[in-house]
Amino acid sequence: MPAPLETVTLEGQFVRLEPLSRAHIPALTAVGLDPDLWRWTVAQVHTPDAMARYVELALAGHAAGTMLPFATIERATNTVIGSTRFGNIDLDNRRVEIGWTWIAVPWQRTAINTEAKLLMLAYAFEQLGCMRVELKTDRLNERSRRAIQRLGAQEEGILRKHMLVADGRVRDTVYFSIVDDEWPQVKANLASRAAAR
Repeated sequence: MPAPLETVTLEGQFVRLEPLSRAHIPALTAVGLDPDLWRWTVAQVHTPDAMARYVELALAGHAAGTMLPFATIERATNTVIGSTRFGNIDLDNRRVEIGWTWIAVPWQRTAINTEAKLLMLAYAFEQLGCMRVELKTDRLNERSRRAIQRLGAQEEGILRKHMLVADGRVRDTVYFSIVDDEWPQVKANLASRAAAR
């Protein structure tokens, strides 16, 4: 079993990503039970107990060395507004996945998610030494697919019948990646987008 990645806080102008803990559960529950947030996700979080399980699974993934989860905090108000994480961590092959991201509706389409992705990508490429960062989404989630492409990620293909979601639907998953050769341009574009917002 791989060793857990050391927890870290990533902070920008608009957002702070701090290590996820059980202490975040009440605040995440307060903003995170909107069914629209979970429409295209494998996990379905519609109750306080489900949010607690969601956090516990993320923490178990960290203990197992496969995840590094964060609470997403709006810096201006110090409000917990969502969560994100690194997952499928494989440092032997210098790759990680960014995902499990959700942001409460009032903070969507702000600089928060752009800056959060910039911070996470910078950490992956510049601190962890990754040569590849993966992102994936449900084939049917057009909004998420467009958002991932706006980051500068390249669509690589569709894994057909990749997984079952909570309601039993069979999901096709679209995979994207950013590789280290592309990172300088992606970084510049994301920094410009975050500043413009």
